[in-house]
Parts: sequence; C-alpha cells; structure tokens
Amino acid sequence: MPTTAEIAAQISEEFSLLENWEEKYDYLIEKGQSLPDMPADLKDNEHLVKGCQSSVWFATECREGRLYFQTDSDSLIVKGLAALLHELLNGQPTDAFRDVDLSLFDTLGFWRHLSSQRSNGLTAMVNHLKSAALDCAARPGA
Repeated sequence: MPTTAEIAAQISEEFSLLENWEEKYDYLIEKGQSLPDMPADLKDNEHLVKGCQSSVWFATECREGRLYFQTDSDSLIVKGLAALLHELLNGQPTDAFRDVDLSLFDTLGFWRHLSSQRSNGLTAMVNHLKSAALDCAARPGA
C-alpha cells in the first residue's frame, strides 16, 4: 500500500493539471461523487462528525492495526473533501493518522479558498479520524 506521502503527491499532481478554481472545485465534487455509497443505516448520530456545519459521517472499522472507513456528506464540497481524506487515509496503519500531514490541502490551495466553516469542518473530520485511529491502536491485537 502506498504511503500517505505518496498518495498526497499523486493527488497534488492530479489537481495541478487543472487550470483554475472552478475546475478544481468541479474535480473535488467529482471525487466526492465517486465515493462508494454509504449504507443509510450508518448515517446516524453515532457516525456524525461533530464540529461540521454540514452533515458528514464516518463509519470506521479497525482491522489488523489499520483503520478503514466509509464516508458521506450532504454537501458536495464537504463530500469531496471527505473523499480526499478517504483516498489519503483509508486502510492506512493507525500511526499514519497520528501525524497526518494536512499540507496537501495547503498545497492544493484549499485553505485559502474554503470558507472558514468548511476549513473548520475539514479539521473536525481529521480530528474525528485521529480519534478513531487512537481507539483502534488501543485495542488488543490491533
């Protein structure tokens, strides 16, 4: 499995081919729409990320020291951001979450172009995944 740094470089390269912010937002939305469907029964308060203005859900599963997750959102942009996190982190070892490098979002320019509410939501999503990874790492046999 590629490292998060290798995946981030690939994502950065994909976005660098786009000429302007309209194209980048369109591509971000496409990324979100390409996520596998999340079962409706997982879109509940237990899986809801706290701190996001939009509704965004993460259903996590710990297997052999790796964190796997499904995600969805009711906002196209937030779903695209969740899709980038999914591409970057899904199936990674739990220690990859501890020191997750969000410079990718700076490199892509998202910190400058997202509203403060969406930036806060992105931070909340990352914190939610970090917490799930800590829980996973603490499990016996994880």
